[in-house]
Amino acid sequence: AAKHVPSPFYDARPQQDDVSLLVVHNISLPPGQLAVRCIEQFFTSKLNPDEHPLFKVLHNMGVSAHCLIRRNGEVVQFVSFHDRAWHAGQSSFAGRVCCNDYSIGIELEGTDFVSYSESQYRALAELTKAITQRFPQITAERITGHQYIAPLRKTDPGLSFDWVKYRQHLNL
Repeated sequence: AAKHVPSPFYDARPQQDDVSLLVVHNISLPPGQLAVRCIEQFFTSKLNPDEHPLFKVLHNMGVSAHCLIRRNGEVVQFVSFHDRAWHAGQSSFAGRVCCNDYSIGIELEGTDFVSYSESQYRALAELTKAITQRFPQITAERITGHQYIAPLRKTDPGLSFDWVKYRQHLNL
């Protein structure tokens, strides 16, 4: 039931059968502002560099995610789960580098310090269940936050993300 908004920022995975990690992120654009359509513009190379000072830097970055979950629980899909989205950057998980090669990236509209909505937790749990059914190598132990795969560089989904609540929604 996701809204499809294709991103040009993806490529083929090195190994199609090697999807084994789910990474939870957060994003708000402009920073700290929620319910603004700039996120879709960012992931689709349509961000107006004159709209905000930060956008002058961001508009040519070439970043994507597989999906975004808005505050109201709406899911927007930018990249097929079978393709490699450019969401993790320099990263490693369990000693293995280049997380984009083998992971799925889900962005939550939010910040490190604003609580996520109940609708987002429900949508994230439903999406996670669908993903893990299709990609059984993604187990509970292989669901992580961006902050854990790029710890000196990233802080998301942040202190406001309630991992216990998320796992309860997953019935883990």
